[in-house]
Amino acid sequence: MDVFTTKSGTVRGRRAERDRGIVVVRGLPYAAPPFGALRFREPQPPEPWDGVRDCTAFGPVAPQSAELPGAPVWSPGDEDVLTLNIWTPADGPGDLPVLVWIHGGAYVFGSSAQPDFDGTALAGQGLVVVTLNSRLGFEGFGHVPCADRGAAFPDNRGLLDQIAALEWVRDNIAAFGGSPDRVTLAGQSSGATSVACLTAADRARGLFRRAVLHSAVNAFASVEQAARTTAEVAAEAGVPATRAGLLAAPPEALVAATDRVCARYAQDPASGQRHYDPAIYGPVADGVLLTADPLEVLAAGAGGAVELLVCHTTEEYWLLDAVGSSAKITTEEQLASFAADFGLPASLVEGHRKRLPDAPVLDVYLSLHSGLLFAEYSSRLAEAHARAGGRAFLARFDRRRDQAGQRVRAWHCADIPFAFGNLHDESLHFLVGGPPGEEDEELSRRMTGAWAAFAAHGDPGWEPLDGPAESGAAAVRVWRTAAEGPAGGASAAQNGFRDLWRTAGLPLLAP
Repeated sequence: MDVFTTKSGTVRGRRAERDRGIVVVRGLPYAAPPFGALRFREPQPPEPWDGVRDCTAFGPVAPQSAELPGAPVWSPGDEDVLTLNIWTPADGPGDLPVLVWIHGGAYVFGSSAQPDFDGTALAGQGLVVVTLNSRLGFEGFGHVPCADRGAAFPDNRGLLDQIAALEWVRDNIAAFGGSPDRVTLAGQSSGATSVACLTAADRARGLFRRAVLHSAVNAFASVEQAARTTAEVAAEAGVPATRAGLLAAPPEALVAATDRVCARYAQDPASGQRHYDPAIYGPVADGVLLTADPLEVLAAGAGGAVELLVCHTTEEYWLLDAVGSSAKITTEEQLASFAADFGLPASLVEGHRKRLPDAPVLDVYLSLHSGLLFAEYSSRLAEAHARAGGRAFLARFDRRRDQAGQRVRAWHCADIPFAFGNLHDESLHFLVGGPPGEEDEELSRRMTGAWAAFAAHGDPGWEPLDGPAESGAAAVRVWRTAAEGPAGGASAAQNGFRDLWRTAGLPLLAP
C-alpha cells in the first residue's frame, strides 16, 4: 500500500502517472497555516491528525497574483500553504539520497505544483525528491516593524519556512525511504539564492550536506531597504506601515499593493534600478538569520562543509524580455542610463558591444543584465566557496534551438525541464522551444544523471573548481546537445564576458 506514517499522522499517496514504480505524496503539511494568530510569525508545527490523510493533490499555493501555465492559482481564503510533495521509489531499498527543491519566482510567485518540478524522472534515478511551498511576497519577505528586533515578527519568513521543511525532512523522510543524512538542497533563481542563504545561515547548519544552485539572483536587502519597501506597499494598500496596520490588511490587499508598486517602477524610467526589473522583495540581512550577502559569507568560509553544484544559463535575461517583465532598452541613451543607474563602468558596456558587434542595443543590454543579475553572481558563489576551501562544481547551460525561423535561446529557466526530465509537458514547450528531439532527450538524461550522482556521491561527473572558472575551462561543464558541441570547456564568448566582469567588479544589488 502507498501509505506512510509521519510524526503528525498517516498519509496516503498514489502511483505516479508516468512511472507506476514511483509513489507520489502531494500536499503534505510540514507546518501550520501561517495566518490568523500565526500571520507574519515563525512557522509552527502542523496539527496532528487521526486516521489516514489523503495526500494525492497539491496543496494551495502561497498568496500571489500569478497565473502560471499548468499550475494552480491562489484564491483568498487558501491558507494551508506550507505543504510539501514527495516522489519515492515504491520498492526502494531505503536510505536513499534526498533532493529537496525550492522553486523560483522573484520571491513573489510560483509553486511546487508547476509541471517543471515533477519529480518522477529524478526519483527513477534512485532519489527521494521533495518539493515545497513557502511564503512569498510580503507574507514571506516583507519587513514588519517590531520593537524586539523582529523576534515576534521576523524578517525572512519564507526562508524560515524552508528551514522548517528541512527539519520536517530530517524527522520524517526515513518513512519514505530517504536518508536524513544524505540531503541535497536545490533551487533555481530566487530559489537558488534561498539555497545560498541557507548554506550561509547557522540556523540551517547540518540540515543538508550538498546544494544545487541554478541561476542564483544577485539581490539582498538591508533592514533599512526592506523597511522602505514596507512603507511603499503599506501606502499603496492604504494602511499604516505598522504591525497593526499590516495585520489589518488581508493578504490579497498586500498582493495587489505589491503589484501596483512594481508597475509604478516599471513605468517610470527615472526610478533607478527597480525600473529595469521591478522585483521588490528578497532576503534581508536582519542580523539574526542572515548577517550579510551569501557571497560575502561563503567567501569567509561559512558553509564550507556543504558541497556546491552551481549552474547558470548563457543567455539568462532574454527570457525576461520575452515575457515582458523587463524594460525595453533599445537606444544608446537608455543603455547609458542603465549603466549609470547600476554604476557600471563604460569599459564594461564597450566590452560587451565589441563581443556582440552586430547585435542591436537591446541584446547588449540583455547580455549585460544577464551577467549583472544571474550569471556572474552564480559563478562567483562557486568560486568564493572553492577559494575558501569548499568543494564546488560549476556548469553553464548553453543549449539553443532554431525553430520556424526563430532562435530559442539558452535563457532563464530553460535548463530546469532538462534537469528534472520534464521536456514533454506542453506547458513547458515555450521554455524549451517545442517538443523535444532525440538529442534533447539525451541532454536531459545527462543533466538528470548529474544531479542524481551529485546528490548520491557528491560527484556530478566533472572536476571541481580549483581557482577562477575561466582559468580552468575543463572544470566548467557546458550543457549542450551533441550537435552543438562538446560538453567540456567554456565558450570563448563566455570567458570574454567573465574577464570583463572581473575587471569591472560586480555591484551587489538590493531588491
